[in-house]
Parts: sequence; C-alpha cells; structure tokens
Amino acid sequence: MAELIFKEELNSTNTYAKEHMEELSDMSFIYCNRQTNGKGRLDRVWVSQNSQNIYLTIVLKPEEPNFPYVNLTQYLCVVVCRVLKEYGVMPQIKWPNDILIGGKKIAGILAQTSTAGHKIKGIALGVGINLNMSLEEIESIDKPATSLNLELNRDIERDEFLSKLVCEFEETYQAFVKEGFENIKHDYLEQACFLDTEITVSTVSQIHKGRVKALTKDGAILLCDNITNNDIVITMGEIQ
Repeated sequence: MAELIFKEELNSTNTYAKEHMEELSDMSFIYCNRQTNGKGRLDRVWVSQNSQNIYLTIVLKPEEPNFPYVNLTQYLCVVVCRVLKEYGVMPQIKWPNDILIGGKKIAGILAQTSTAGHKIKGIALGVGINLNMSLEEIESIDKPATSLNLELNRDIERDEFLSKLVCEFEETYQAFVKEGFENIKHDYLEQACFLDTEITVSTVSQIHKGRVKALTKDGAILLCDNITNNDIVITMGEIQ
C-alpha cells in the first residue's frame, strides 16, 4: 500500500530517501514543492524550483530473489508515459530512461541503491516531470526541453497528475516484478524513438556508433557497430 510523504523543500527527494531508508517503508512516495539540489543521471542538475512540477522518489524494498533491478527505470518510463498519454500527448522514450515529447525532454528518471555492506537496504527510484513551466524557464535549460502545460497550452493540476502516477505504479508494479522487462516490452518499444536509427552511445569506457537493431529480452541495446560491423550488446550507457 502506497504511503505519500510530502515535504515543502528538500535538497533532493532521492537524497532524502537514501538518508532515511531505514525508517521508510516499502512503497513510500516522497514528493516536494522544491529541490535545492535536484540531480539527474551523471550528476546533471535538474531544475527544481517550480512547485507545480513533479519531484518524486519511490522507496522500494524488494525481497524477491530475481527482482528485475536492471529494468526498474524502464518500468517507470512506461508508467509515466501511460499517464502522459491520458493528457493527449504522444511521449517518446530515449533509451534507457529519458522521456521526450517532440524530441524535447519532459521527464528524467534516476534509480539509486542504499546498501549496507553487500546487502541492498532499498532503492530510491526518482522521477522529475516538467508539468508547469514558463517559456523562460524552459529556455534556461541547456538541452532541448519542454513542459506539459506548454504542449497543451493550459495549466496542469499537479496533485491530479501525481495521483494518476501513483495509481498506475501501484496497479502494475507486482506484474512487472514477476515478469521483468517482458511485462513492459510492448509499451516500451511502442514509445521508443531510437530503434532502427543511427546513434552514438557513451558507456563507462567507450563510445559506440552504429544502428540500433533491437532490444534484447533484458532491455539492452543490440547495436550493429559501424567500425567492426559486428553486433554488440550495450547494457548500460547513454545515447548522446
């Protein structure tokens, strides 16, 4: 059962979740009006001063031995896309976990684990969604971005959107835990904007260029490398 925890201001919802992991219960949904140090992937800044956007972290404490950790952010991508589609927009997913509208980023997802030795105490699954932003705020972001209110030319009720998101997560989470990527594969591929395209992917150690042929059964990219003409599997990285 979901527990909603509201804070007026946090440095970041993920940081709060990690710092309080011991006392937080499974399926705690922490959200706030403002983040003073909002972060995206690779320690990028996430603009977080507008109280009418979504700054949310879901605390998860899975006990299943085969829990699909690697696909968790992809699952949340699908959940967010389902809610966005209720508003009449057509979201796209940029592997692994950015959500775009018309090629511009509207949401980002970040999963971080809290550990004690080799044991995982819990997961902080964070998402930031631009719901209500001015054109000036959007133009101040250093990469192409958008906001739902600008796409629809009307204000968005934040708490209504949040309620839809929590309900969708609650209703579909157990099926995802049981089936892994296979459970979300159809919806993920339906929104994917990178399939059968030429991409550049940066990983921890290399940069690969090539054409995306497919996703594997585990949600990794199957890439035909331009230099070797061989198929390679990329499990972690970022499309540039």
